[in-house]
Amino acid sequence: MTSAAAFLLGMAAVFAVADWVAVARGSKTLEYVAKPAATLLLVGVALALVPDDETQRSWFVVALVLSLAGDVFLMLPRNLFVAGLASFLLGHVAYVAGFGLGEAWPWILGVAVVAAAVGTPILRALLARGDKELVGPVVTYMAVISVMVACAIGTGDAVAIAGAALFMGSDSLIAWNRFVRPVAWAPVTIMVTYHLGLAGLVLSLLA
Repeated sequence: MTSAAAFLLGMAAVFAVADWVAVARGSKTLEYVAKPAATLLLVGVALALVPDDETQRSWFVVALVLSLAGDVFLMLPRNLFVAGLASFLLGHVAYVAGFGLGEAWPWILGVAVVAAAVGTPILRALLARGDKELVGPVVTYMAVISVMVACAIGTGDAVAIAGAALFMGSDSLIAWNRFVRPVAWAPVTIMVTYHLGLAGLVLSLLA
């Protein structure tokens, strides 16, 4: 890792922890600064490190920028959940393009089974709430992130696999907390797993 990438990663960690503290304390002002700053710094890390594959790095940078947009949409006081969902969905498409589908096929079914087990109560909750218009977007998102995780598993890279799994876990907890049953520890856990997931995906680029 280059010195610039290491410095930016350290700064990303500082802002990520600041965001966790902000979420725990309910400090929106600090969250509005720390949350996008952490993701933006991870974009810098991806650009500053020496990648194993330049094309993959380009796709991951696109994915990170889309995650940054999703961060902003989901933290604003307005109800921009669908806009945030769309941003992250396109981000996962970019990750899939970066990983490639070559070795993903044997893993897609297994990941889909896990996603279905987690997603079924979420979809039932959406229908019970009368949010039928969200069912299509949520199912599509679940399918795309499942493919992304399968692609990461297909690489055989433990860092990429951990990053993708943490990202999926974070998103699953968002949906569960929002639609099924809110739990007190969820908001901080969502952000911890999200930032660790992003960092894992970025560090998987290292040559």
